[in-house]
This record gives sequence, C-alpha cells and structure tokens, in this order.
Amino acid sequence: MSKEIAPGEILLDVRNISLSFGGVKAITNVSFDVRKGEIRAIIGPNGAGKTSMLNCINGFYHPQEGTIAYKGEVRQAMRPYVAASQGISRTFQNVALFRGMSTLDNIMSGRTLRMHRGFFWQCLRFGPAMAEEVEHRQRVEEIIDFLEIQSIRKTPVGRLPYGLQKRVELARALAMEPELLLLDEPMAGMNLEEKEDMSRFILDVNQQFGTTITLIEHDMGVVMDLSDRVVVLDYGKQIADGTPAEVQANQDVIDAYLGVSH
Repeated sequence: MSKEIAPGEILLDVRNISLSFGGVKAITNVSFDVRKGEIRAIIGPNGAGKTSMLNCINGFYHPQEGTIAYKGEVRQAMRPYVAASQGISRTFQNVALFRGMSTLDNIMSGRTLRMHRGFFWQCLRFGPAMAEEVEHRQRVEEIIDFLEIQSIRKTPVGRLPYGLQKRVELARALAMEPELLLLDEPMAGMNLEEKEDMSRFILDVNQQFGTTITLIEHDMGVVMDLSDRVVVLDYGKQIADGTPAEVQANQDVIDAYLGVSH
C-alpha cells in the first residue's frame, strides 16, 4: 500500500522519460515532478509531446525509457484503469462524453470505480445497491452544484454547447474524487467568459478539494495566472522548468513558444 503524501511533497516523479512510435520520437529524456497540492502546467507548441506525456502518466502509453513514480512507488506498465483506481483521473483534448446520455448520467459514470455492489445487485436496483446509488447520486449532485450546471443536469450532453460539455467532462473527472487530476487543454475552444469560469473552477478544485492538478493549456495568460510551476516541452524535449515568471523570462521559451523577443 502506498504511503500518504503530505502537501508540498512529491506526488508524481517523472524521470528521464522517452517515448517513440516507430522512428518518431514523441518524448526525449524528460524529467519533472508534481508536488501534492500544486497546479503544475505543461506547455509547448503543437506537437511538443504534451498529450503524449499525460498518456504516459495515466498509463495509456508505456515509455521505452525512464520511470514514473506515483506516491513514491515506481510503476511498471501501468494501465489506465489501474491509474484511475489509484486516484488519477483526466479530461481529454477532444471531449470524450456519452453524447446521448444526460449530464447527470455522464457524471454518475465517473463513480463506477467507487461502487462496490456487484452486477446482479445493480441490475435489481434494490436493497444495498439502491442505497449505494443514492449515496453516489448525492455526491454527484454536490459536484453539479459546485460547477453551477444545475440547469443542464437532465440535458443530453450532445445538445450542449462546447464550453458546457467541457465543464461536464470536468465534473465526471471530479466524480472519481482524484488525488491527481490531469487536464488536457481544458479551455480549448472557449470564449473569454467561459475561460474565466473554467479558471475559477480549476482554482476552486485545487483550493477547496485539495486536488493536485497537472494541466496542458495554450493560453499563456491562463497558465501564468493559475500555475505554481511550469514545465516547457519543444519537439518532445524539455527546454525549461520553473515558476511562471522564470519560464516567461526564459529565452529558449520565448524563441520556441512565445515568439522571438525583439
């Protein structure tokens, strides 16, 4: 059983990760850590390897070199469902929801790993299974209130505008009660008002729930406002790691991502 990690201690330690697809190198010798309780950003141009790194963290990809330690334990060939059971949840660059299902049912699907009654009881929806479902539904309703999506709780998510779909996906990830939340471009395609709302919710998740967050985001204003530390990738290689101010002043970052300084 993994040890309890105190705030400020290393929750996730990524060491010398390299990932290739055939002859294409997606990630080359990247190392960084994520401390419990912080918001850690991964930035870089398109094709820098950011999503590939998240896929390594949650077990979707298995790097050819390097190690990933979670709560002090080095993981070997981690699978996504195992990562989820250990407290790692994520959202995706492209919304991955059940479009024909309601907002409520989509969020309830995030409680699956926390349901202990067997398939037989779930089918009967009686006795212990019903009591368990009521308990989980109460938790989902709390998340719906927290993210201010009460008005769409019964709406099929396929009918929702993109910004609200992203909020529902965040709600489903939160329903897992994660210790580490991975957000892949949570504000992509949003207008300014939607970005401000999502930024507020991300900060609230971090501060009120104590959830550690690792996010990929292209909006530099958002990254600088939200993040405690930032790691920068370019063509799969790590070119900077530090506070937002340190990264913003780094000439390699300016040249590769923010535009050449004049």
